[in-house]
Amino acid sequence: MTAGTPVIRRARTSDVRGIRALVAPLAERRVLVSKEAVTYFESLQEFRVAEQDGRVVGCGALHVMWEDLAEVRTLAVAPDQLGTGLGGRLLETLVDDAREIGVERLFCLTFETDFFLRHGFEVIEGQAVPMDVYAELLRSYDEGVAEFLDLERVKPNTLGNTRMLRTL
Repeated sequence: MTAGTPVIRRARTSDVRGIRALVAPLAERRVLVSKEAVTYFESLQEFRVAEQDGRVVGCGALHVMWEDLAEVRTLAVAPDQLGTGLGGRLLETLVDDAREIGVERLFCLTFETDFFLRHGFEVIEGQAVPMDVYAELLRSYDEGVAEFLDLERVKPNTLGNTRMLRTL
């Protein structure tokens, strides 16, 4: 019996357990940031999942940071899906979502630089926003925004990943 092609759709509350199971081994290896279950529920509307035969086999989130800027977060696929193109399909779905809501630039923090380079991202140094926007973003309580801003307070928690940006 052959498994069907994974279907990408908006996440549902019932998917949180599957998302966490997908992320857990990557968080243990410090590839992704570990989050509490409540954080996934609070940001559920940002997530897309890939489902295959009733199982979550991929996920990714689009987190809006500013008028023209969003971050790709928690992009992951199950080990048996690596190399199938599913990660790229999930990413391009998030890109489509970003365009639909008016975002012009996508940011990510990643160890998978080759993957993101193949999808139009470029490595960046310094700030990707003007100083007035930077000042506004400083007011955010979101740790991902603090990472984006490269704030000293997150340095001890930084995974050592690469900052990348794609203009849509």
